[in-house]
Amino acid sequence: MADRPRDLAERMARRRKAAGKPGGDGYLRETFTLPRAAARERAQAFFARYPKAGYMSEVETWRELPGGEIEFTMRRLPSAD
Repeated sequence: MADRPRDLAERMARRRKAAGKPGGDGYLRETFTLPRAAARERAQAFFARYPKAGYMSEVETWRELPGGEIEFTMRRLPSAD
């Protein structure tokens, strides 16, 4: 049986979190799947903790999943970690 897109996304998110080290481009990434309001709050908290000016933080990808949840990946440089 083929994986559902959400299953694949969750596996990828666990892999990224487990690695805990920068990718080949030097960025650290975290992927979240949350309801829209919680996703907005999480992204705002990420930017508050890792300001764009110091960490080059950004929402790298996002998409709306069936049921209205938002899956998004935040990236940042490991500067000052």
